[in-house]
Amino acid sequence: MHQFFQRKPIAELIPEGGEHGLKRVMGAGDLIMLAIGAVIGAGIFGAIGTAAAGQIGPNGEVIRQGAGPALVFSFILLGFACMLAGLCYAELASMIPQAGSAYAYSYATLGELVAWIIGWDLILEYAVGNVAVAISWGDYFNTLLRGFNIVMPPWLTTGYRTALLSSDPAIHGLLQTAPHIGGIPIVVHVPAFTIVMLITVLLLQGAKESVRANNIMVVIKLLALGLFIAVGATHLHPENYHPFAPNGFTGIHQGAAIVFFAYIGFDAISTAAEETKNPQRNLPIGILGGLAICTLIYVIVGFVLTGMVPYKELAVADPLARALQLSGFNRVGWIVALGAAVSMSAVLLVFQYGQPRIFYAMARDGLLPQWAAKLSPRTKIPFVTTLFTGIFVAAWSLIGDAGETYDLTNIGTLFAFMLVSIGVLVLRHTEPERPRPFRVPFVWPVTLLSAAGCLFIMKGLPHQAWERFGYWLVIGLVLYFVYGFKNSKLRNRAPGLKTQA
Repeated sequence: MHQFFQRKPIAELIPEGGEHGLKRVMGAGDLIMLAIGAVIGAGIFGAIGTAAAGQIGPNGEVIRQGAGPALVFSFILLGFACMLAGLCYAELASMIPQAGSAYAYSYATLGELVAWIIGWDLILEYAVGNVAVAISWGDYFNTLLRGFNIVMPPWLTTGYRTALLSSDPAIHGLLQTAPHIGGIPIVVHVPAFTIVMLITVLLLQGAKESVRANNIMVVIKLLALGLFIAVGATHLHPENYHPFAPNGFTGIHQGAAIVFFAYIGFDAISTAAEETKNPQRNLPIGILGGLAICTLIYVIVGFVLTGMVPYKELAVADPLARALQLSGFNRVGWIVALGAAVSMSAVLLVFQYGQPRIFYAMARDGLLPQWAAKLSPRTKIPFVTTLFTGIFVAAWSLIGDAGETYDLTNIGTLFAFMLVSIGVLVLRHTEPERPRPFRVPFVWPVTLLSAAGCLFIMKGLPHQAWERFGYWLVIGLVLYFVYGFKNSKLRNRAPGLKTQA
């Protein structure tokens, strides 16, 4: 069994860079902006509504309880759990500044099989997560169009899975009223598909160009949220805060489990390790600084949102714009919808940036085909996997549903965070003398609380999410034993060179 848990020497995980590697173009400020670009997006503009109001299935069954105004405690709970995980990420990122993120960390600490599971798992965070972001972006884009009195047919702005799972008779009815081809209803989300392909074209231009575009979009999203807070704070109604926690801690817990989607982006910063200047210093600053700023913004937005309108009114795709419109601020709602569309464009950019680099790292180790490790001679980015990821996400966005994608993304990401936390403790035991530019303080309680916190939040997800996650892991293990196990460069090196970290 030891061959499945052979660890890659950390020295081999620290790239030399140079002519044949990724270009180091990012500083600490760029990473913090990348964090805000990734973290503030579909979670705060989309999933926050479901977290507050709860979720009802197509047959009237309760899928999850809403947190109500106690949503702010959901954010605080998540901020604490993610802070612990962020400390663990910061230590490993400073030690192993490689593009593979949690995949690379697991390879050095828990072995190849666990690394493969994490790499496969991260597809849920980046590629599948971007499906939900793209769909939410499309819903805000439709709000913008309505401001110009442009209304697209519903069957062109609704995915097939959304119509199938919706409890709204008008949306579910699209399966009968939409045009049919060969007996199949044409219910597709064209705006979601389009934005993913446009982001993919932008990413193919190169890393520095992508960072510059992200920084501009981050400024716009912060201005939009600042406008929402400033206007919404003038229209708070104390009665909307009663009852504060309508479903008790169950609502807070289940609300946290879905709104965790708002936090997953900080992991994407670690995928930029090989394109970061002085990564040992700048990666911890980017991860922890970005996380702290975003948590503060979330708590303030959650407090204002649930004070503006009754929380039950927020079970919509664009809750911030809806709250402003119900409060009589239609023009401001339109501006916030514009900011949300720009905001989620930044999230799409960061996640689409991260996924190809996971594929790149895995292919470089032989666990995926070598075409996935090809870099563009001009831009020095993994162009094949960038294009592949874009097409995959765009196709799924065309027919997918944001709600079920949130759950699948969240459970996969929490699992990755849990293993990273365990990995820090393992590496402290196996290589206590290795230099650590950043060290997790109180390592035993922090790492164990981080892992336990992730598992606790996972328990708040619906049973269906656990089933699908299980199927996903089984498919990944089959692929590993069919291809990755046989082609692993670590396993197939000359016998005299086989060393463990």
